[in-house]
Amino acid sequence: MLKYPITYTDYNNVIRTEDFYFNLNKAEVMEMELGTTGGYTEMIRKIISAQDTPTLVTVFKEFILKAYGEKSPDGKRLMKSKEIAEAFAQTEAYSELFMSLATDADKAAAFINQVLPKQMDSVHAQPAATN
Repeated sequence: MLKYPITYTDYNNVIRTEDFYFNLNKAEVMEMELGTTGGYTEMIRKIISAQDTPTLVTVFKEFILKAYGEKSPDGKRLMKSKEIAEAFAQTEAYSELFMSLATDADKAAAFINQVLPKQMDSVHAQPAATN
């Protein structure tokens, strides 16, 4: 699990720094891989090689929101739901995170690699080549 601090200005014009939690467990990654025709990893490679930026942005947003959760007080669960992800997507914290990752391929790759389970090295992201 990745604990990721984000500094942002909320809608009351208050500057906040909060920790946000992101994780994909082995079962979630396997569901993503097997639930995508040809595999999730291969789909990403094809999108990158085709330079299909609009699709890549959509997939990246889905990845972030699928990984986002709220840690239970006892630390046993990372609670996730459509409502929790949607609430996060409506914050300036999400906007700050998305913009920082969308504008830095190395930072985005590092984020993805920290979210994925360590035991699943074969699906870990590689930074996109830049010209």
